[in-house]
Amino acid sequence: MSASSLHASATQLLETWKATGVDASLREAMLAFLGSAPRGCLREHAPGHITASAVVFSHDEREVLLTLHPRVGRWIQLGGHCEEGDETVADAALREATEESGMTGLRMEAELYGAQAHPITCSLGVPTRHLDLLFRIVAPPGAVPIRSHESTDLRWWPVDALPDNADVLLR
Repeated sequence: MSASSLHASATQLLETWKATGVDASLREAMLAFLGSAPRGCLREHAPGHITASAVVFSHDEREVLLTLHPRVGRWIQLGGHCEEGDETVADAALREATEESGMTGLRMEAELYGAQAHPITCSLGVPTRHLDLLFRIVAPPGAVPIRSHESTDLRWWPVDALPDNADVLLR
């Protein structure tokens, strides 16, 4: 891994993403950010950094797995920071989904599912921005999530009946 391989993968994902409307504007802003931040995929980049998120669906796609995030206080998708051992942002998203769900055999779509930007005080301890690249992942039949220490709660929610305080992008 290198900061450059993560940067290259984030740039390639955004350049090939067929975004429209507000998403297209966000894509351009993220590409501009990456153009000025060679190490912008790593947590060390305090003004903001690319993060890897996973919208995990049940095998029949009727449910989505959400975590009640202790720092954010809302039900959100799984995900987190890119790490030194991640070759690509997609690798980071799959690693985060596996770590935070305790499930194996997850299938990830190769293309970008979406993007979001969030102001947050993350583990750096200072206000920053998370520039989330989201991937769509499907769990195998019978997959049972196991809550990690990074979550207050973890559970499947029907895609048409999310909790009131959910903040997840569903297409």
